[in-house]
Amino acid sequence: MHILLKIAKWLTVGVLTLLIILAAGSYILYSSADMKQPDLSVSDLQELPLSIADSLRSYGDNTLVLNRQGLWELYVKGTPFERGVAIGRISEDLLYYQEKVFVDEIKKIIPSEKYLKFLRYFLVIFNRNLGEQIPEENREEIYGISLSCTDEFDAIGTPYERQLNYHAAHDIGHMMQAYMLVGCSSFGVWGSESAGSTLIIGRNFDFFVGEEFAKNKVVAFYNPDKGYKFASVCWIGMTGVLSGMNEAGLTVTINASQASIPTGSATPVSILARIILQYASTIDEAYKIAEAHETFVAESLLIGSAKDGKAVIIEKSPDEIGMYQSSSERIVCTNHYQSDVFENDSKNMDNIRTTDSDYRLHRMNELLDRAGKVDHQKAAGILRDTLGLQDKLIGLTNEKSINQFIAHHSVIFKPQELKMWVTTSPWQMGEFVMYDLAEIFGKMDSTKITVSSVDAALSIESDAGLFSGTYANVLDYRRIKDEIGSAMRKGETVDPQVLEIFLQTNAEYYYTYELLGDYYFSQDKPTEALRYWQTALTKEIPRLGDKENIEKKIRKNNRK
Repeated sequence: MHILLKIAKWLTVGVLTLLIILAAGSYILYSSADMKQPDLSVSDLQELPLSIADSLRSYGDNTLVLNRQGLWELYVKGTPFERGVAIGRISEDLLYYQEKVFVDEIKKIIPSEKYLKFLRYFLVIFNRNLGEQIPEENREEIYGISLSCTDEFDAIGTPYERQLNYHAAHDIGHMMQAYMLVGCSSFGVWGSESAGSTLIIGRNFDFFVGEEFAKNKVVAFYNPDKGYKFASVCWIGMTGVLSGMNEAGLTVTINASQASIPTGSATPVSILARIILQYASTIDEAYKIAEAHETFVAESLLIGSAKDGKAVIIEKSPDEIGMYQSSSERIVCTNHYQSDVFENDSKNMDNIRTTDSDYRLHRMNELLDRAGKVDHQKAAGILRDTLGLQDKLIGLTNEKSINQFIAHHSVIFKPQELKMWVTTSPWQMGEFVMYDLAEIFGKMDSTKITVSSVDAALSIESDAGLFSGTYANVLDYRRIKDEIGSAMRKGETVDPQVLEIFLQTNAEYYYTYELLGDYYFSQDKPTEALRYWQTALTKEIPRLGDKENIEKKIRKNNRK
């Protein structure tokens, strides 16, 4: 017994020692984290006249214009710090709004204040070297913006730290696949597949952080002191690139994928895409830039090039890089890898087998086969498609759809003509407005742009579903879905008529039936619950995990 007590004592001391070492190590990592905040001062810059109005803001020659379609157009020039300061000065209220809705949405996912504080502690440790992974030019621009940010959210980090971390939001989002924050679809056609034989790129950026987050869409036009002029579709404060085209006719769009789990920070994908857009004019140049930067998540970058007359997909993981080149004059990108480099990658194979990515790739090819020679109008129709393979009704908001009603934006590029179409709200159902980038970039060299640069005559009309009832059904479905979820959490009942309306709004979607089954199970009505869960299994379910989860509920119900 005496020996056992000694062993127990040694084990206790050992465990305590290990915990102290881990705590000390964590504290050292936390306290030594360095985001490389630039040592710059606004006092060193020339003070420029500031003007703020409802639809036109300006700071020197930098402007922010609200067009009639509801898109904010940002025109900015100068050095990195000058650009950042200008963006902050003309968008202080929009920066606050964007950050607040983002933080509020994160709090819905993580409601515990204690866990949020722990999350900040974790992010500081995880991203302790993030500053080193972001070039000084980009950090200076981000720092300039942060000078106009609120102190209200300092519990998450300083304004500079927060803005730096937000540039990794896309990366963090697709690490949280369970919350369906990302799931993009894109394509490129040229030669015999394209009307006029010119390259056309289409993409949906399905990054969902709530409807309010996508309210203030920004089309940013940059005239930097170094590199190419470029246009980017984003939100205010986002200096990285999600979808964009430069004056050389090079386009970049990013699509999340799956690979090894990251162990530390690296260059955020949006920053990598920004570097490519600002400094590359060909596919080879884009590849060399991508090769030179490490990323901490798996990503596909669809690169379109006017000079090369085609599009390719650069595929990156934290460990490897590959390039997929189509054998035809068409290329499709969803959320898995296609190059030889990742052919036998276990995570990529699992991604193809268990998620909706491969289904969407086949549906996109089906639509392109049917379209024939694709022009910008047909491209918009493909990006708006809500059906499944062979036009099967699979329910609104299904992740197997090209249009899942979660897109922050959709965009269409014609690189050889330097034309770009950007969708307006809601999602990709609103009007696509056309921008002539050659004209806009030319004006930015000599004049201050104070009016919208949209070419209304070449815009694409709003989707018919916006007026036929589809839009209303999606809104009703999501509203009642939240109402049912809230009732279950509170142990309350829902009016049967409301449940019937909910069913009718989205009768082909598997989750409609799964949620109704969950509700009746919470009401201690196992027979009704079983009936709805079994019906859910007859519908098109996007992920293998979703199907297995329903089957688990049925087994649990049968054991009662």
